[in-house]
Amino acid sequence: MRTGQVLVTGASGFVGKWTVIELLRAGFSVRGTVRSEAKAEAVRAAVRAELGEDILYKLTFAKLDLMRDHGWLEAMLRINAICHVAAQILAEEPKDPQKVIGPAVEGTERVMRFATLAGVKRIVMTSSIATVGYGHGHTIGKRIYTEEHFTNLDAMKFTWAYCIGKTKAERAAWAYARSEELDLTTIHPGAILGPALDDDASISLGMVTGLLDGAMPALPSNGFSIIDVRDVAAMHVAALQQPASVGHRYLATSDYVPFPQVGRILAEAYPDRQITQKIVPDWIIKLLARFGGPTRQIINDIGNEKHYSRDKGEKLLGRPFISGQDAILASAESAVRLGLLNPKQG
Repeated sequence: MRTGQVLVTGASGFVGKWTVIELLRAGFSVRGTVRSEAKAEAVRAAVRAELGEDILYKLTFAKLDLMRDHGWLEAMLRINAICHVAAQILAEEPKDPQKVIGPAVEGTERVMRFATLAGVKRIVMTSSIATVGYGHGHTIGKRIYTEEHFTNLDAMKFTWAYCIGKTKAERAAWAYARSEELDLTTIHPGAILGPALDDDASISLGMVTGLLDGAMPALPSNGFSIIDVRDVAAMHVAALQQPASVGHRYLATSDYVPFPQVGRILAEAYPDRQITQKIVPDWIIKLLARFGGPTRQIINDIGNEKHYSRDKGEKLLGRPFISGQDAILASAESAVRLGLLNPKQG
């Protein structure tokens, strides 16, 4: 499809705002789901800054809750496709995992159920590499994962709420799509960096801001596959525009970058800032992970390199992904410009 009205769930989030912008830029009309009028106004402001005032007539909003049925059917009326972007992402592992798992699984089921009731067949869903590269017995060295890999939760020694929620949600989405004959595509981003539009940015930006303002006193040794938020948004649009994407998973992963390299990139770009180069020993990370906290979310990546194939994603996009270094620097530039740093150094 090249035109029509697209419902974007989680429109006020980091990926959501950029997806709204890229859909509008491509000629679509957008109805965004938000939790409040203040969130809607934040999306309008971001769109206005990127595309100007005149495009706002193609943007409307519906105030909805992923955990409640109220309003979803009405919001689906006259909708041609859905970009299901909404997700609950927390910086630390919650004491109650259902705070993350519930919106992921039940929220996805709710969106697809009301899409079916409203006769909306086309859905592009934001998933994650968390549903791809875990539970495969990879504990040391380099390994490349593709769209053919599915995370095996039962084989993981350490799970975390986001991984559980995203994996169960994706599997449920594919099962539901098959049973109801929906046209589903899933997009699987790595660590999402790139330019923030306002102070409601990605949790992943914390790895950049924490280095710039000194909040991160030391770095883990592992790395992660980076993707720029602008590429993630563009892939959602490309999937809608290309019928051949129906039924496919697409990894959204550019370069694998170790944490220490992130520190070196930022130190070179911001020589006036005291950016740590200290490395936390792996054994400390492994010990802390037993008690939860933020280390629980990276423990499965300690001691190994998880690389993800970029071939299929770049083919969908029709160009190479933005480099990991450029995504890091774009994050840093926007964080400084928007005042997202701790006042100590920011």
